[in-house]
Amino acid sequence: MIDLLIPTIISCVAALAVVYIMTPPLIKFLEKQNFTVKDMNKKEDVMVVRPGGPAIIAGIIISEIILYAFLQLNEILAILITTSAAFVIGYVDDRKVMGGWFKPVALAVAAIPIIALGTYDSYLVFPLFGAVQIPVLYLALIIFMIPITGNTINSIDVLNGVASGFMVIASFSLSLCLFIVQNYEIAVVSLPLGVVSLAFYKFHKVPSKIFPGDSGALALGAMYGGIAIVGDVEIIAAVALLPAVINSFLFLSSVKRVVEHRQIKGKPVEHTVDFKLQATDDKKAPVTLVRLILAGGGPMSEKQVGFAIFKLAIFSGFLAVITALMMGVSL
Repeated sequence: MIDLLIPTIISCVAALAVVYIMTPPLIKFLEKQNFTVKDMNKKEDVMVVRPGGPAIIAGIIISEIILYAFLQLNEILAILITTSAAFVIGYVDDRKVMGGWFKPVALAVAAIPIIALGTYDSYLVFPLFGAVQIPVLYLALIIFMIPITGNTINSIDVLNGVASGFMVIASFSLSLCLFIVQNYEIAVVSLPLGVVSLAFYKFHKVPSKIFPGDSGALALGAMYGGIAIVGDVEIIAAVALLPAVINSFLFLSSVKRVVEHRQIKGKPVEHTVDFKLQATDDKKAPVTLVRLILAGGGPMSEKQVGFAIFKLAIFSGFLAVITALMMGVSL
């Protein structure tokens, strides 16, 4: 494990530096190109640039290439190719709103490198009960998992700083769990995801200077899913991601079809006179995690809702660690 220390430090420093240095000029470039959207949760007419995906994917690619130079793992290549494909898919959607089918189908195709490079194990490991071998079903799981994790992070990107902040918590929780189950190499490979998310959060937090866009959110989510697969910690990853998964489930169950968020007419939240957020009474509006939080806690500021989501993420991360410890007993 000591021999992993140097590549870990170099890759994480590179990930932090690339995102931190690249994002400010990216913001200026997007402003000049007028790639902006209105921040719907601000009382004033605030325009925010998007997408921040190029800075996010640059940090991921450079840090993982550094790790590949040291470790020579096919798992790194699989994660890199799938994550980069997810970025491209998201960037296409950033520039032109595609149909609801586009991202799930395209992300399913993006999962193929994981299968082609053989960087998976057909055993699904459960806490206490151990591993279950499902060769054919596992291939289907891979194809479905990348679209699920990618769109799950994309669907929670509804408030300033939430997607990046949530990924900081979820990804570092997953890294800790990988160390617990003694999958040290993949744990190291996973660390840049948390570092990139943390670096981008500086610019994405309230008040946002830049939004990740579909390209950034899908890249983060797809990398998370790829790590879960090659690291054999699918159940643990699902537990750590639970608040975002619940958000996606609530949205899909209320809308009853796969559709772009931007194409939904009814809004799950509305604004008070002082521009705080509150749950809407519109029965046609989709049910989301934010709507549930506001329904139970009354009108809240955008920052307060974000912190409520982060608290749920921390709790889920704690549950993931417990799950990892239970898996350690079963292995």
